[in-house]
Amino acid sequence: MKTRYPSLTAVTALAALLAAGCGSSDSGTSDSASTDSASPGSSSTQSASSSLSGTVTVFAAASLQESFTTFEEQFEQANPDVDVILNLGASSALATGITQGQPGDVFASASQSTMDTVIAAGAAETATAFARNTMQIAVPPANPAGITALSDLTRSGVKVALCQAQVPCGKAAATVFDNASLTVVPVTQETDVKAVLTKVRLGEVDAGIVYVTDVRAAGGEVTGIDIPADVNASTTYPITTLTESENPAAARAFGERGRAEEEAEVRASAGLPPPANPRRGRPF
Repeated sequence: MKTRYPSLTAVTALAALLAAGCGSSDSGTSDSASTDSASPGSSSTQSASSSLSGTVTVFAAASLQESFTTFEEQFEQANPDVDVILNLGASSALATGITQGQPGDVFASASQSTMDTVIAAGAAETATAFARNTMQIAVPPANPAGITALSDLTRSGVKVALCQAQVPCGKAAATVFDNASLTVVPVTQETDVKAVLTKVRLGEVDAGIVYVTDVRAAGGEVTGIDIPADVNASTTYPITTLTESENPAAARAFGERGRAEEEAEVRASAGLPPPANPRRGRPF
């Protein structure tokens, strides 16, 4: 198995491709996608997978690193003739690469609006929502700036890291601040949520807005501070098989495993609950 962490330039080389499922919209501050024609979690996925072979390249949002690494290992164990390559990064950068020609088989985005750009370009037909995530404040364990609430991020001298505005985690952070009627000026804007988390872990900033999954994955290296539910933002993750996949059977099988009901425990252990409404939604 291999996992790639592409640079933005590496990501902007990519190819057009397709999906299995049904597209959709979202409601409130969360992103969402629709249900797929394949039955997620069905036993046929595992029985059909015994004849699978070749390579499956999966473009996945950086915030899915932990859960998709587990899926990668499980899928390769169940299908020893398949090599899964994870290409992790900012959803917006991955989408740009896909629409510009980089070959791949599966795309799992951190927002429906980003997935919509891939569908609009003809690189996928539809997508299925499989998980949801919410935002959290991450601070170094010692919390030198004494951050206890969202409003503390507006204090003079407090160094805050955010994702870039076009990245789903950056859009979600902007939604949080808009909901709370706060103006936060970051000292740095990173290409993806893992880069924001790294800034916090190294103590280069006092706080960062990341996903709950990232705080959980970091263990004791950061401390999470909850954002009140009435101002927090959530995002729903859609997944699709790309149109020009060179291994569509294995790609569909991987997607089915990723969203299967029996894999809910893997997703939940990473901090990813099921989507609130897989059929409706409005992307932020």
